[in-house]
Amino acid sequence: MFQEMRYRGPSLDELHENYAKRHRIDEAAPIRSAHEVAIDAPVERVWALLADPAGWSAFDPAIHDVRVVGNDTVAVDTRFTWVNGRAKIASRFAVVEPLREITWTGSAMGSRAAHRHLLTTREDGTTLLRTEESMAGTLLGLFYNSAKLHAELTRWLDSIKAAAEQS
Repeated sequence: MFQEMRYRGPSLDELHENYAKRHRIDEAAPIRSAHEVAIDAPVERVWALLADPAGWSAFDPAIHDVRVVGNDTVAVDTRFTWVNGRAKIASRFAVVEPLREITWTGSAMGSRAAHRHLLTTREDGTTLLRTEESMAGTLLGLFYNSAKLHAELTRWLDSIKAAAEQS
């Protein structure tokens, strides 16, 4: 347990370049979770929600003050900042494959995270949205854990599902 508390993980640049851009999270991170949800909406609608960070607060009230650096275009290496709950997060997109995957890395309060979203069109025209995330940082486990992350991921996907199915 003490070793997990001390695990810092790779640097943010390494996490971005050698993990997230290669379609993976840090499997050695002590805090990890995954969740998926079937959404009764076409993949284009789900993608539109995910690829519009400035619009996230419209369906997830915990998210606010999103600022995309540059021309507001979601592209690989585009940086953005946002607040989720009380945590201000500095992020950067690592993978932007329209209708298939959007992944970003981020840091907040000494932690580093990789967060993937995978979209799959199902035979019936609905969408399967899967997310997985890893978090690491010295002593992060003192106030955050995989169960809390899983609850956040579940809430996030449920918010996306509700918004996509409402449109």
